[in-house]
Amino acid sequence: MIIGLSIRDVVLIDRLDLSFDNGLSALTGETGAGKSILLDSLGLALGARSESGLVRAGADRSVVSVEFEVPESHPALALAREHGLDDEDRLILRRTVGRDGRSRAHVNDQSVSVGLLRQIGDRLVEIQGQFDQHGLLDSATHRGILDAFGGLEGRVSAVSAAHGTWRDAVAKRIEAEQALAAAAADEELLRHAVAELDALAPRTGEAMELEESRRTLAAAEQIIAAMTASLGAIEGEQGAENAIGIARRLLDKVADQAGHRLEPALSALDRAAAEIQEASASLSSAAQDIETDAGRLEEVDDRLHALRGAARKHGVEVDDLEGVHRDIAARLAALDDQGGSLSELAVAEKNARSAYITAADALSECRAAAASALDASVARELPPLKLDRARFTTRVETGEEADWSATGKDKVFFEVATNPGSAPGPLARIASGGELSRFLLALKVVLAEADPIDTLIFDEVDSGVGGAVAAAVGERLARLGERLQVLVVTHSPQVAAKAGAHWRVAKREKDQSMATSVSVLTQAERQEEIARMLAGETVTEEARAAAARLMDNAPEPKGALL
Repeated sequence: MIIGLSIRDVVLIDRLDLSFDNGLSALTGETGAGKSILLDSLGLALGARSESGLVRAGADRSVVSVEFEVPESHPALALAREHGLDDEDRLILRRTVGRDGRSRAHVNDQSVSVGLLRQIGDRLVEIQGQFDQHGLLDSATHRGILDAFGGLEGRVSAVSAAHGTWRDAVAKRIEAEQALAAAAADEELLRHAVAELDALAPRTGEAMELEESRRTLAAAEQIIAAMTASLGAIEGEQGAENAIGIARRLLDKVADQAGHRLEPALSALDRAAAEIQEASASLSSAAQDIETDAGRLEEVDDRLHALRGAARKHGVEVDDLEGVHRDIAARLAALDDQGGSLSELAVAEKNARSAYITAADALSECRAAAASALDASVARELPPLKLDRARFTTRVETGEEADWSATGKDKVFFEVATNPGSAPGPLARIASGGELSRFLLALKVVLAEADPIDTLIFDEVDSGVGGAVAAAVGERLARLGERLQVLVVTHSPQVAAKAGAHWRVAKREKDQSMATSVSVLTQAERQEEIARMLAGETVTEEARAAAARLMDNAPEPKGALL
């Protein structure tokens, strides 16, 4: 709810600070005193269109800020957090308009676009006037309002989930169809490619093995020559093996005379002989493994050339050819499957669509029941508002399948017929200005608990009515004030008498110019103001007595002027 409004240099207002409480507050004053300026100022802070004409004469700019106290779960707070705006449990919306008509918007002292300011403002306050209403008159809001009235949020969530599952199934089926169609268009190329790869049979890691073999084959003669020479150095007459044998035999002859002193040397020579023999065997084996066949080298070169050519053709690395082979084979397998997987996807889509229809039809039935209850509730509010010949109807219409959505199959419209026998139509087109305001009041009374907006402003909702009808308007505004914060701009004493807080707007002369002032009225001042509203320019004792009677059951005044 609004807890404070600050206005600086807007038209006739130079400086004004108001504090607000919950409940019903009335704003009264002579015609032309500036009541509309207050609403225009508030609208400016909520994101309404700005213009340089709002700036008070002699000032460089106009500044309006409005402070709200909001619960943790409020959608306006969620929107502010979504855009990274710091907050606790309050939102401060501020708008500045320069003499050149340019404006700046802030939320919690952080610069924002006017569009975001308007989005947040629309979630905080709804202004209902005779000519510029938008909330309930926008048919796009009617379905959500009906669902909230009927407590259908759980069913709507179920429908939304079913719709998401259905859409996912449709997307998967379409994607599979497109992939199959693309594969079918290239079938001949795919079959040729897979045949080539079948014949080539590429294997991951093969290119590295072939490169190693190629290097070995290219250097085979040099390698064999080196190994032959090495074997000669080991096994020849002057080789290491013969030298170790001679050393061993010489030491064996004197080993007994030397005691144990030669045993370490003899053991070392034995180990050396074994190592020399192992080296000789390894060299012999390696020499046999190394091929010097030029034909084998050619085969390796041809294989590498074929693999690299295939890789270039498919735009991949050689080691990726095996994966390419598998992928193309899988695409052909899908073609050969004759759409078997498509059949499964089609069945899944059909089942998901059926589940959505079941959930949506159940929601439609609940909406029909909620619509009947809403119509009955509104009908009870109309006679006291001098709308007893009018009829309010909630039309729930099933849309075409192309229009089905996450919120169900229905379109919802609030319609009225102002005369018996006439066809219902949209609120804004059928009802006159005064009737429209009273229709909206009746709707707001019925929908108060379902509407997330907790601050309502009514601009002359009592226009064109008086007496018992005006009293009925006041009584309903007071009922709304028990649940919501309500501000009413009124010329009706019956309405003003129902308010818990009462402000009087007046023009006064200041510095040789006119300025608008707002006064918070005491109980005695309220009686005098209501008497003025009853009697006109000359307030009589009879008018004061009548005002006292109207105020008998009125609450004590609240609110403050800062």
